[in-house]
This record gives sequence, C-alpha cells and structure tokens, in this order.
Amino acid sequence: MNPRQTTDSSVLEIAMLDVIPARTQEFEQSFKKAQAIIASMKGYISHDLQRSIELPNRYVLLVRWETLEDHTEGFRGSDEYQQWRALLHHFYDPFPLVEHFQPL
Repeated sequence: MNPRQTTDSSVLEIAMLDVIPARTQEFEQSFKKAQAIIASMKGYISHDLQRSIELPNRYVLLVRWETLEDHTEGFRGSDEYQQWRALLHHFYDPFPLVEHFQPL
C-alpha cells in the first residue's frame, strides 16, 4: 500500500488480533483482500499487519487515520466495513481489543 502523508494530529489504531491457530494462513490470505477495503476509506493514511514471534497466531494491526471519527464513524458505519467484517471477523478468538493513540 502507498501510505498517504502522516500528520502530527493523526490517530493510530492498534488492534490485537488473536486468530484461531489452525486458521492463520487462511486469515492472512483474507487480509490481503481486506486491506484494499480499508485503504480506500476516507481518512485512511496507512496500515501495517505484523505477526508475533512468540505467539504465531497473534497479530497486531496498526492503522493510521486522519481523525478518530474516520475510523469509529466513517469506516465502522460504512458498507465497506460489512465486507471487511465478513472477510475477517470469523477468524478471531477472542474478539480483538482495539485502542486509539495520538502523538504527544
């Protein structure tokens, strides 16, 4: 993905994703499709998915947004989110913890 310009007022979404261990490869393939959805959203800046070394079924998703509302209202309230959800949410156990952070 080509990240857009990051600003000092951007918001970093951090999601801890625990994937059902037997489904990690399937999750990674579905994520390749799903990432185009999030990258097309208003306020999206960039994203990065990383896999844990210690727990290979744990991932961290880092998404940078222009504003908190771009994620919580824009993306989550969109039809595209329903597509994202259909592609990914059935892989998680438990459901991910998601938090938002701002630069100091």
